[in-house]
Amino acid sequence: MLGLGIAAASLCAAPASAGSLGTLLDYSAGVIPASQIRAAGAVGAIRYVSDRRPGGTWMLGKPIQLGEARDLSSNGLKIVSCYQFGKGSTSDWLGGAAAGVQHAQRGMELHAAAGGPAGAPIYASIDDDPSYEQYKNQVMPYLRSWESVIGHQRTGVYANSKTIDWAVHDGLGSYFWQHNWGSPKGFTHPAANLHQVEIDKRKVGGVGVDINEILKPQFGQWA
Repeated sequence: MLGLGIAAASLCAAPASAGSLGTLLDYSAGVIPASQIRAAGAVGAIRYVSDRRPGGTWMLGKPIQLGEARDLSSNGLKIVSCYQFGKGSTSDWLGGAAAGVQHAQRGMELHAAAGGPAGAPIYASIDDDPSYEQYKNQVMPYLRSWESVIGHQRTGVYANSKTIDWAVHDGLGSYFWQHNWGSPKGFTHPAANLHQVEIDKRKVGGVGVDINEILKPQFGQWA
């Protein structure tokens, strides 16, 4: 476990682009107090509005709860909602359109239960490097279903740069959070509101965190 001072120093040393507007943490293994997030140099957190998947007993930070959200917001930190239940062979998007409806409805419920504003976006996760065929047959219908449930303006997409490009071309999603699996090294998609630049390398408050750069003034924050 990193001491808080070490965590803060490490976070400040994370890779950052010249256009970064600040740093957000994302995590699922626990709940980090606002004071420790702020001390680490971040301006907020991307938090899950999804349930723990079977076998995911370590996911002590899923889903975000009302008390945590109040702690973050009352201390001036930004909150962004994201949704991911399955992973790998159980990835949410593999279920296509029907899965999109199911997961969007659950995400909307958990977002509201945590005090998330009715108009705030939710990032639907494509935590993979899908082929174009997979995009057309599964990812695209999955995202269209998200839009049918929560609306186009509220639908965010967490994906690599290639998938973001396809989604932009097809008019899917209003916010984009880029991960680097399958993205060209050093490339940030111009449509990205957020960019995940580091995963699984450090802890804050004893909880493993990923580091994300804010690239646009509007990035899906609750307020």
